[in-house]
Amino acid sequence: MFAECNRESFGFHPIGRRDVVARFDGGRISSNAGGLLLRETERVTGIIDQFAACFTDHRDPERIEHTVGALVAQRVHALALGYEDLNDHDDLRFDPLLATVVGKADPKGQDRARLRDRGAGLAGKNTLNRIELARSESAATHRYNRIVLHEESIDQVFLDVFLQSFDEPPSEIILDFDATDDPLHGQQEGRFFHAYYGHYCYLPLYVFCGDHLLCARLRPSNIDGAAGSVDELARIVPWIRQQWPEVKIIVRGDSGFCREEIMVWCEENAVDFVLGFARNSRLERRLSKLMTKAKRKQKKTGRAARYFGDFQYRTRSSWCRSRRVIGKAEYLSKGPNPRFIVTSLTRGQVGPKQLYEKTYCARGDMENRIKEQQLFLFADRTSSSSFRANQTRLYFSSMAYLLIDSLRRVGLRGTDMARAQCNTIRTKLLKIGAKIRVTVRRVWVSMTQACPYASIFRAAVANLRASPT
Repeated sequence: MFAECNRESFGFHPIGRRDVVARFDGGRISSNAGGLLLRETERVTGIIDQFAACFTDHRDPERIEHTVGALVAQRVHALALGYEDLNDHDDLRFDPLLATVVGKADPKGQDRARLRDRGAGLAGKNTLNRIELARSESAATHRYNRIVLHEESIDQVFLDVFLQSFDEPPSEIILDFDATDDPLHGQQEGRFFHAYYGHYCYLPLYVFCGDHLLCARLRPSNIDGAAGSVDELARIVPWIRQQWPEVKIIVRGDSGFCREEIMVWCEENAVDFVLGFARNSRLERRLSKLMTKAKRKQKKTGRAARYFGDFQYRTRSSWCRSRRVIGKAEYLSKGPNPRFIVTSLTRGQVGPKQLYEKTYCARGDMENRIKEQQLFLFADRTSSSSFRANQTRLYFSSMAYLLIDSLRRVGLRGTDMARAQCNTIRTKLLKIGAKIRVTVRRVWVSMTQACPYASIFRAAVANLRASPT
């Protein structure tokens, strides 16, 4: 049985004749030593610096202890390291390792202006919270909330980071659009009940290109899932073409994005599209012969059977023209499972089976990226009362995703974790215990010798050091 605990120590079940006693008396020890990899990643990419440049600071320069860059870096690094709440920072501000990662010249906070702050190298929750609550119309005169975010600048940061990740222009890119639910449990501004998801939520819009996040737009849920997509296309596509004039662009999305205005915009701007198309009785009749063929094969073999076909199709009223539709005639043990997509790509460019299986179905990987951000980087922590503050939180989560994705792409290339998810990278490479010692000339970080992923850590350091800044 467990021994009793007192204020100083914790007694646990003994091992043989030895008592097991734990205390919080180890001194300057951190569980975030792998955050040094994030600091090196920032040195290579400049993601946080670019993000910090999107803020305007109206504070008195002579009274500032934490610059905007330091505050932004502290919040982004903490999210990447698994600390989702601002409340966590009242304890994290005493972590000299995190202060080192942020870039604080005084990581132990020995030179803080106020006596009560000495020993804390970083800002507390109240200071960080002011970034979320500031508004552009009042920031210059507000007593506390004087650091204001410019959202249009952040949109450009997403695109700049995307461009910087390529050594040379790609020949083709696919822009994935998707919407997801962000459940709400309070009285947040802009909350609505969504009948499909069955709860109150926001409905953020995401745009990815492979693993690269290009847009994270918070929206109320009383709108169509594709609302605002044309605006994002009109912003993203011209910029990409300005940088890469020869690149071929394809827009991909599920049936929620099969909207006439999106397809017309793509056709008018020489952008191809591959979009899911909700089935109906007319479509199913066009696929009936292939479905009968698939049914016979399934009954004969006992395994799922599928055939693909394509045809020209036009809705009775919503489409302005006929378009190519791909049909998948699939028959399973439980019955028929027809599926359809609509595309601007011709049969001469790509056949129906390849288009469906290789191009369209690959969009599922984007859903994994959204889950990464929501589940592991806390994009769903939209618990502030104001919509603007919640959008700011989504931006911070997005920057944490960009930082870890850059570590994965640059630092972990050629290793067993080159395709690992964010939580795996955090658990195995970032959450490393270490003893910290700060001297006049150095910050000594003595990491545990029992780390099973030390070889991957070494490879990541080598890759990051070899990358140009």
